[in-house]
Amino acid sequence: MNLGFFTMPIHPVEKDWRLSLQEDREAFLLADELGFTEAYVGEHATDKAENITSSITFLAWLAAATKRIKLGTGTINLPNAHPANVAATVAMLDHMLDGRLLFGISPGGLLSDAEVFGNLDADRNAMFLEAINRVLEIWAGEPPYDLQGKYWNISTQRTLMKDIGQGIIARPFQKPHPPIVVTAVAPFSKGVTEAAARGWDPISANFLMPAWVKSHWPKYVEGCERAGRPADPANWRVAKSVFVANDAATAKAYATDPDGPYVYYYRSLFTKLKKNGRIEVFKTRRDQPDDEVTLESVCEKLIIHGTPDSVADHILEFQEEIGRFGTLLYAGKDWKDRELGRQSMILMAEKVMPRVNG
Repeated sequence: MNLGFFTMPIHPVEKDWRLSLQEDREAFLLADELGFTEAYVGEHATDKAENITSSITFLAWLAAATKRIKLGTGTINLPNAHPANVAATVAMLDHMLDGRLLFGISPGGLLSDAEVFGNLDADRNAMFLEAINRVLEIWAGEPPYDLQGKYWNISTQRTLMKDIGQGIIARPFQKPHPPIVVTAVAPFSKGVTEAAARGWDPISANFLMPAWVKSHWPKYVEGCERAGRPADPANWRVAKSVFVANDAATAKAYATDPDGPYVYYYRSLFTKLKKNGRIEVFKTRRDQPDDEVTLESVCEKLIIHGTPDSVADHILEFQEEIGRFGTLLYAGKDWKDRELGRQSMILMAEKVMPRVNG
């Protein structure tokens, strides 16, 4: 099992933005130093807590400072961006990273983003599909482009001067394009099947109960079978909220503190998903009454904490429950205590994963 990193950073709204950005950057640099194989960052334009507004910009900040780790957009919310701009900026970033880019995409889940970009009442799944099709057509095609759609029309027919390079959108370094991954945030996600059928691979979110994470594998197999490709567990990434300390008391205190970063993270998500009628992801069974789902039960079920040995045991139990997968994505949290935040990542890489893989 590989170890990766995924952060949709949820910071205290009053925290200095410069500090939270610097700490998020430090976490990626530490992951690279520790041998994490890949790391993803989310983006939102209208959230003071989830305050990385562009995953492309953030990863560009890391390009020259990282050496081995693959870096992923986690995710670009395609309905909120013009496909030509996505194609051009992702291609440039892939070159900046010498082909270390993973292209994570989604329809976007934050409703305030959808409202501010004018697609709150639109079919964002249809917009997502058109957007990624246009991006891939741009990369595979030749200028002048003439791509007509319901949401975007893309052309350089009137302005192309091919001999000097005008009107041409660059292609990525990786051929035909960077690996595409999609986040799966719903039980029995149909999106996983459709993605697998197109050769893309899933990331199961860290705020899903294990039963719903488990439901993603059969959907992935279904899509792979449709495409005639093997369903390899090595291509399945699963995110998990984990905190590791040298002693159990410290781990429990930090991970369960009502004012700590782990509970703060789930309080924010719980509030958003409950308001949006998506509390099902926190249920342990589909017929569970909404009022049985509490923040306390969510944190108890979804946060793994303890010493390196006990955390390794919990991860192995989790794998036994959901099935084999290729990469565990350590879910990044705010560094309320910088040393404990760093130490947890170090212990995860140096103590927990060797035991898991042993």
